[in-house]
Amino acid sequence: MEILFSDFFQRALLGGLLIGLTAPLIGIFLVLRRLSMIGDTLAHVTIAGVALGFLINVYPLVVGLIFAVVSSFGIEKLRRAYKGYAELSIAVIMSGGVAMASFLFTLGQGYNTDVTSYLFGSIYTLGRTDLYLVGGVTVVVVAVVILFYKELFLLTFEEDAAAVSGLPVKMLNMLITVLAALVISTAIKIVGALLVSALLTIPVACSLFLAKSFRMSILLSVAVAEIAVIAGLVVAGIWNFAPGATIVLLLILMLLLTLVARRGYTV
Repeated sequence: MEILFSDFFQRALLGGLLIGLTAPLIGIFLVLRRLSMIGDTLAHVTIAGVALGFLINVYPLVVGLIFAVVSSFGIEKLRRAYKGYAELSIAVIMSGGVAMASFLFTLGQGYNTDVTSYLFGSIYTLGRTDLYLVGGVTVVVVAVVILFYKELFLLTFEEDAAAVSGLPVKMLNMLITVLAALVISTAIKIVGALLVSALLTIPVACSLFLAKSFRMSILLSVAVAEIAVIAGLVVAGIWNFAPGATIVLLLILMLLLTLVARRGYTV
């Protein structure tokens, strides 16, 4: 039990709580717009950036974040070019990210072990710099969602109506994708690139089954994510499990319980 009061665990808990707030906050816009796979795509691109960071001896998470943001612009460009095939942009960028990551792995065999920690998460190794980066992204994401809540709501459910009403649809689409890139790139050290999309989508899936309104969906999805992060870290810390995997498995368990509970009542 003493692990729960150690410095590294407290840093892990803080980082997890911050990502538990921002991931579903952005995830709900992605899920409702049927862009859930963006999470996996940007995670793979971020890993390529992390690999380059190790190769050139620059803070890997920042390089990964830059890669993710640049790729988010690419996704939006391709989405506009192939309007009837929006998923094509995701497939193209994901393929490029995987290829780039594999190529960079071969150039730096010595750091492969370090990069692996970003694939599966290494939340217990979070340092102050990591927390500053995650905290900064959290402030930006929360501020943008609050400031543009009405515009993002209309864009999510009625994009054509948003365009007719004079809203800058292209800018808002880009804004959501860039925010997703920021969240995903900072979350991979916490839950890992292979699991990060679960934190974006599963809390939202739980909330959509229970909530009656969009605002309630946001609140419930954040609550589900935070509960999973806290419980997952405590369980993993006490029994020496992989923290990222434990968090995701708890999210899946909560989704199953939600499906069962939905038969009895609705929030």
